[in-house]
Order: sequence, then structure tokens, then C-alpha cells
Amino acid sequence: MHDLKSLQAFVDGASVDDAVFALRPDYRALLIAVDGIIPGPGDEMSEALLREAEAAACALLRDRPVSEVPHVAAWREAYRAFGAKPQRTRNSLEALLRRAPSGLPRVNRLTDVYNAISVLHQVPAGGEDLDRYRGSPRLIRATGEEPFDTVADGEVVIEYPEPGEVVWCDDADVTCRRWNWRQARRTQLTDETTAAPFILDALEPMTDEALHAAADDLIYHLSRFSPDIRVARRVIAPDLRSEN
Repeated sequence: MHDLKSLQAFVDGASVDDAVFALRPDYRALLIAVDGIIPGPGDEMSEALLREAEAAACALLRDRPVSEVPHVAAWREAYRAFGAKPQRTRNSLEALLRRAPSGLPRVNRLTDVYNAISVLHQVPAGGEDLDRYRGSPRLIRATGEEPFDTVADGEVVIEYPEPGEVVWCDDADVTCRRWNWRQARRTQLTDETTAAPFILDALEPMTDEALHAAADDLIYHLSRFSPDIRVARRVIAPDLRSEN
């Protein structure tokens, strides 16, 4: 169990390297740490939220391809800036938007809620198991020597990011590759997760107001099935100011 003080210490300990801000001066990270989550399978609430997100995505894509959605285009540009090919390794928002017309994945209530919020607010969002973290999250440009614990062809493997790749990591290893492309196996959410950090990644044209609205919506829906949650949050921006 994590009290509010420890949750705030977790988000206050997070950092974004100057090299990332040099790559994208418009980048902001909104971190949310939540404890007191009641785990469970998808239910009527999460299903309704997913259906709302699917309908919103279909409306958004009615007159344009996914790649021309402004928020997706910004992330494609960011991926190219550190050498990734966005048509091969899609940011998490684009991946969800492409799946939405045929149906978003149904995983568990917690995952389903944050996936729906990602689509509804057009912001890449990641959720992980707080109890599996080692220290606080850091966003860096990799040296290429940081291990990444993943699964390939059904087998557990250790991969390594490309030098210069933007990755989230903790004190142990990489927790998410290519900014918001693929999360590590070690910290992934499970059906028993009761405490979780969420990271919302923002680039222009997303405004600070829209970013906070996405966070507020996520916290609101988490509280619908976990009314006693404890929440700490923080924004990390390139001018080094933070907002709680």
C-alpha cells in the first residue's frame, strides 16, 4: 500500500533529460501515481467507455487517414527525429486509433479505461504496475546498452534500444521503448494491479489545458470503480517548472 506522501515522492522523483527537450521543446509529460485501485475484468462502465472511444475515433477518421490526424502527425515527426520509422513502429495513440474502427482491445478494466482515455483525448498514455518499479521513471535518450525485458515469438527476451532512442526507464532497465511504443514485460499491468503510474505524453498541438483535462478524465473514471483511490500528479515541462 502506498500513502499519498510516497505517491508524491514517486512522481516528484521522475525526470526528463535535457536531450529529450532539445529534440522536442514542446514536449510535456504528465505523471499520475494512483493507489487503491480495485482490480477486475472489464465491466459495463469500461465497455461503455471503449464504445464511446471507438465512435469518437470513427468520427475523427471519417474524412482523413490516421497519419493526418494532427496529434498523430506530431508524434510521427518526433519518431523520425530520433531515427525511428513511424510506419513500422507506431506510437501508442496511432496504434489504438488504427484498431478503433474494428474494435479496441478488451484486456481488463484498468487497461481498457486508460486506452479509452487515450483515444478520446488523442494523447499517448501508458499505465504500469507501481509495485514492480525500481525508483521513479526517467525519460532519456538511450546509449544502446540499457536492457529491455520483452516477449518475442512467445519467448522472453532481452533487447536493447538503438543509441539515441527516446526511452522511459527506472533504476533497473527500460520500461518503455521509443517514447510510447512498447512497454516492458516487468512493469506491465496485471489483473492484480492495485497501484499504477500513468504517463501522458504531450506534443503540440495539444495544449496544457487539454493535457490536464485528459488526466482529470482518467482519474474520474478510475474513481468510478475505485472510490477510495489516492492520487498524486505532476507535469514535467521543458522550462523545468513543475505543476502538481
